[in-house]
Parts: sequence; structure tokens; C-alpha cells
Amino acid sequence: MVLKPQDVFVLLKLVAIGRERWSYNTLAVALAMSPSEVHAAVKRALAAHLAVRQQDRVVPNVRNLEEFLVQGLKYVFIPDRGEMTRGMPTAHAGPPLLEYLISDGEPPPVWPDPDGEVRGQAFSPLYKTAPKAARKDRQLYELLVLIDAIRSGRAREREMAARELKKRLQRYGDAK
Repeated sequence: MVLKPQDVFVLLKLVAIGRERWSYNTLAVALAMSPSEVHAAVKRALAAHLAVRQQDRVVPNVRNLEEFLVQGLKYVFIPDRGEMTRGMPTAHAGPPLLEYLISDGEPPPVWPDPDGEVRGQAFSPLYKTAPKAARKDRQLYELLVLIDAIRSGRAREREMAARELKKRLQRYGDAK
């Protein structure tokens, strides 16, 4: 069994929706994926102990997920960078980090997206449908931005992103 980027994408969506009830179909629509892709992602997340079954539900295993996102993600899902393009800001250029960091004058990292409003350097999203899903869910967008900063940022950016990500995962864990 090998983890895939969409496994983390689905888990982040579960964190974003909190303790709401969900189905494979509702997640598939929200993430612009097929229900079978979502089902396979959940199955792999369970096998990797990044999610657990609680009664009749599958929920993120916050402790293991945090450890993987903060310590391992940058080694497993390395982003590709490309040419200048239009897209959605991510990493240090997206919310919530944008308000804390001063621009260094370099083009911001963006997920290529024809509907994007910012011009910057192409930065591959964790999963191909991330821009579409993020436009519909601010919480998910911010979680994806934080993990992009961990995947690619400088030490200060990674540290700030990890601290904020831990807070958000803790809030999810406390909401049991």
C-alpha cells in the first residue's frame, strides 16, 4: 500500500468539515473526485493509520495525521514549480500566512488555475482538483495553503505553517 496525494486531500477535507456527517458522494462532489477515488483514499488512510473508525464513521487520526503532515509530507509529495501563470496563491502567499509574512519581491507561488486572480510562479497543488475544491471551501483552502508552506517553504514559513496547522488539528481533535 502506497499513500497518494488524494489521501491527504480527502483527510484535510474531513478536518475542514469538522464532525459533520459525510458520504463518499458528498465528499466526491466537494473535492471534484469520483466516489471510487474517495473510497480508495479513505481505505488507504485507514491502512496507514491516518484515519480511524469511530462507531459507524471514519475520522482523521489527528495525532498521526499531524506527525505525517509536519514531519513527512515534504519528503513524500514534493511540489513541482513552473513558469509564470495565473492562479490561486498558496504557501506563504495564501491565507492565513499572507498576513504574517512580508513579500520578498519574488513572484508568489500559485496553483495554475484559469479562474485565478494572481499572477505568479506555478506550484503544483497536492491534488489536481485542489483549486476547484478550495474555491468552494475556505477552511480546506487554508489547510492546503499551510501544507504547501510545509512542503516547500523556508524554515520560518514551515515553522509558522506547522504551528498554525497543529492549532487547527487540535481544534478538530477537541471537537469530539
